[in-house]
Amino acid sequence: MPRFAANLSMMFQDIGFLDRFDAAAGAGFKGVEFLFPYDHPPETIAERLRRNRLSLALFNTAPGDWAGGERGLAALPGREQEFRDGVDTAIIYAQATQCPLLHMMAGLWPQGRDRSEGERVYIDNLRWAADRVAAAGLTAVIEPINTRDIPGYFLNFTGQAMSIIERVGRANLQLQFDLYHVQIMEGDLATKIRALAGHYPHVQIAGNPGRHEPDIGEIHYPYLFDLFDEIGYAGWIGCEYRPKGDTVAGLGWAKGYGIG
Repeated sequence: MPRFAANLSMMFQDIGFLDRFDAAAGAGFKGVEFLFPYDHPPETIAERLRRNRLSLALFNTAPGDWAGGERGLAALPGREQEFRDGVDTAIIYAQATQCPLLHMMAGLWPQGRDRSEGERVYIDNLRWAADRVAAAGLTAVIEPINTRDIPGYFLNFTGQAMSIIERVGRANLQLQFDLYHVQIMEGDLATKIRALAGHYPHVQIAGNPGRHEPDIGEIHYPYLFDLFDEIGYAGWIGCEYRPKGDTVAGLGWAKGYGIG
């Protein structure tokens, strides 16, 4: 049976971030994920997880100036030290919260600029980051993101991501497999779930279009959930969607899986 993790950056928006841990556990979730923990001390996040018997599946390294529109640093020339400092900070949080995965956001790339420079920086940074997090017993992941939600994002396709992973050449660098983004950019989800099996330790879901609950839109998730069971996927499935209304009221899709 799939294991679902509530995304606390998108769900339960009517209450404060720390209270969302309690709300997720109350709704039946056993795992959570979020974008960033850095507004709170790692001990505070860890205590909320322990109190609610929740596992933390994944979070992102520092994105740069998020409020100013930045979306990561890993592929940006001249920002290498800032990226690496962010990885070290993320490791502290991951160890405190027993989180096994860290997402390395690539960043935005100016239209018309030669991408080869970004690829060189990206690969060098990811080699450094993979080695750094390996020493802490962690896995790094990279995620293709669609160009509609984040125009100009450096990494957009699963094939592009797998090429980068191969060139980096580290066993603990893997794919973060967000079916919402892949549906927009590529489609053919079931085939990709099979073809990429073993390369992704984390999956994320949302309905398309709209990025709402997974029972809204064109993707038939029950079929895909059964497929994940069939191929033996054992990782978390992150619910990275924006509820159309009240979060708990929108969990009807999950009742058959013990949530809601």
